[in-house]
Amino acid sequence: MSKLAVLRVVFRVLAVMVAVAVFLSAGPAAEARGTKAQNITRINNGTVGVISGSFGGTYLRIAADLAAVLNDGETLRILPIVGQGSLQNIDDILYLRGIDVGIVQSDVLAFIKKNQVHPNINTRINYIAKLFNQELHIVAGPQIRTIQDLNGRKVSLGVRGSGAFITASAVFDNLGIEVLPVHFDPALALEKVRTGEIAAAAFVMGKPAGSILSLKAGRGLHLLPVDYAKPLREAYLPASFTHLDYPELIPKGLSIPTISVGTVLAVYKWTKKSGRYFKVKRFIEAFFSKRNKLKQPPRHRKWREMSVAATVPGWERFAPAQRILEQVLKQQQGDDGAKPQNNGKLKPAS
Repeated sequence: MSKLAVLRVVFRVLAVMVAVAVFLSAGPAAEARGTKAQNITRINNGTVGVISGSFGGTYLRIAADLAAVLNDGETLRILPIVGQGSLQNIDDILYLRGIDVGIVQSDVLAFIKKNQVHPNINTRINYIAKLFNQELHIVAGPQIRTIQDLNGRKVSLGVRGSGAFITASAVFDNLGIEVLPVHFDPALALEKVRTGEIAAAAFVMGKPAGSILSLKAGRGLHLLPVDYAKPLREAYLPASFTHLDYPELIPKGLSIPTISVGTVLAVYKWTKKSGRYFKVKRFIEAFFSKRNKLKQPPRHRKWREMSVAATVPGWERFAPAQRILEQVLKQQQGDDGAKPQNNGKLKPAS
């Protein structure tokens, strides 16, 4: 056999060995990934789209926390999505493909009913859990000292359909204050208050809010007090701002009253006939089982306010979430029964 023939045989043997090695190394992985159709089904069945809020807002951070804590890499993947306010988020839950869960304010259903935005909304939208409260911030210029001073003045109520728009509109209406409403995004609204083009801007955000923290003392901008007047008590809760929340705007020892509105995880009222029902059910199971991890650093401090057992007036809890909650409460009741130091009291669901 010639030298050339020997070389050809050697190259062929090496080629076969490389091919076998590639097959052995890639074969199991390829088999694990499955076919294209299987991958499409697997990825879509395990992905839950969560519509949240704008950049720099509390809701988007909350959605990111959900993804960080609940993702398991196999059966569940949370996809945080930038939203355009509570009203739009409800629209997206109802009609937009790929949206399974939404973070919204609790007063959005009352707004929808009052303005007849969607028919029979309570039979279509449920909630999984109340997350926490967010505070109404009204930032005003130096010439405005009380909320009554805004009567007849230009006030940004936020983008139409946003949480600020819904809550601020209701607050001014209930207090009988007739502002001249304008509608700007948060950054533009603050700039227009700085320049004096508008008298004030309203925001609904979890304290401390980054955009408010960036304001500096001595420039005339300040937070207006909003007293917990009787017309506001049916839909809202009392709250306050202190030096710990906004050290640049509020001196030590001073407290500024305001009101707060609940934040909920909203979901379409799917039935068992839909595959989306079981996808959302997996999300709920992960949410309840890992709820305490959401309260730990570095997650947003608003998670520490969450009590999954809290009810939301005017809302119905999604049936799978209600069943899981009852299991949680039953388990905690059993745990507390084994601990005499708890005096037999039911431990609140955390």
